[in-house]
Amino acid sequence: MAAPWEDVLRDTPAIREAAAVAVDAALLEGVLMRTEGEPNASDVVNFAPFTLLPSVVPQALFEQAYAVQQDFNLLVDAISQNKEFLERTLASTIKVDDFTARLFRIHMQVLEEGLAQSVFLGINRSDYMFDCGVDGTTALKQIEINTIAASFGGLTSRTVPVHQRVLKVLGKFKEASKLLPNNPSKGLALGIAKAWELYGSPSAVVMFLVEKVQRNIFDQRCVENELWNRNIRVIRRRFRDVFEKGSLGEGRRLYMDGQEVAVVYYREGYVPKNYDQQNWEARLLLERSRAVKCPDIATQLAGTKKVQQELSRPGTLESLLPGRAEAVARIRATFTGLYSLDMGAEGDKIAAMAIADPDRFVLKPQREGGGNNLYGEELRQVLEKIRDSPERTSYILMDKIKPQPALNYLLRAHSPLQVSECISELGIFGVYVRQDKGMVMNRAAGHLLRTKAVEHADGGVAAGVAVLDTPYVV
Repeated sequence: MAAPWEDVLRDTPAIREAAAVAVDAALLEGVLMRTEGEPNASDVVNFAPFTLLPSVVPQALFEQAYAVQQDFNLLVDAISQNKEFLERTLASTIKVDDFTARLFRIHMQVLEEGLAQSVFLGINRSDYMFDCGVDGTTALKQIEINTIAASFGGLTSRTVPVHQRVLKVLGKFKEASKLLPNNPSKGLALGIAKAWELYGSPSAVVMFLVEKVQRNIFDQRCVENELWNRNIRVIRRRFRDVFEKGSLGEGRRLYMDGQEVAVVYYREGYVPKNYDQQNWEARLLLERSRAVKCPDIATQLAGTKKVQQELSRPGTLESLLPGRAEAVARIRATFTGLYSLDMGAEGDKIAAMAIADPDRFVLKPQREGGGNNLYGEELRQVLEKIRDSPERTSYILMDKIKPQPALNYLLRAHSPLQVSECISELGIFGVYVRQDKGMVMNRAAGHLLRTKAVEHADGGVAAGVAVLDTPYVV
């Protein structure tokens, strides 16, 4: 699908001028990241990487992605409440994947003790690509759903005016006016604020649980500022702080430095390197508390790749969402082929199929954060090595989605300006709040478009591969 600015892609002087304007506009609008050299200091910052031009997104697929988001919110929430489903689905994975196993053990420990938490907040992002069939038709296909630390809701709120400026500089005023407004940070903050309100302690704070290296702090500050604008106090702490200064009071209320915490919003804790023994103990303390965790550990487990694969089995969605046939149909329409590598005849057959034709598939471990998936020759080598070992059950296999590439310029600090063949990935943010068994809020909260050069198989913006983009819906 051709973009209405293909005429300027080869106009080098116009592109150079537009790129200079774009970088200044990004700095002006706050599309910012800290530098690699000073990842924890804001006295030297640069623009977050982004595309020079918006990327074309088919309207029907864009609307389909939004329409199914509330269904995915309900599904994630249903999985998080279904102890038997999680236990059964993750049984093989937790034998070989220590990270998932430790999360699962905390989940079971907290359930045995009895949940102190009665308000539940989910912030997730469902990611898709536009699969191009042999006949040229495109279909929306889900890559994954992120249920912990789903990022870039803040910075993507600020890229629309940048792209509007670029299009105007290129003389595309009509096209500039067609870019859709988008403010996920406001939607995410609405969910956090509702959870804070239902917690019922006006003096309690919202705690952002953050990583040691905080290059992407401005993305988080966008959400944080929305909360301050509602007079909700926000503190930023690390696992280490929780271990050293966190405590549980009466009714398992969580206290940090003497302040009661109503909501814990995780922007860390999604990969094994986020944990040492102290951090695992801090995570257990948080999970045992009455505070609203976003996500609680069951919701984090609901986002594992093994759960994603299990959902594609016939009858699974129906059992998790009884009486919701239309929601099930909308969800299932986004699935691509997903295959189990569990030990046994079925897994043997799937492994052999992937080794014979590795370019058809993606091999996915139970990890978030981008840069973990295996493709092509690397996929074949890894599977050949583990095909007869239970280690293979720590992965799932997925059909490779094949989007139609388009030309664009990817703007990065200190990088040359050159045209690239690119593919895009659309994420829809979802927010829900449940109190006991009643759903209080369920909404789509905005979108994120990320684009990367075709030579990069895997990786997001934080991983240094993809860049921020704005959809031009046609």
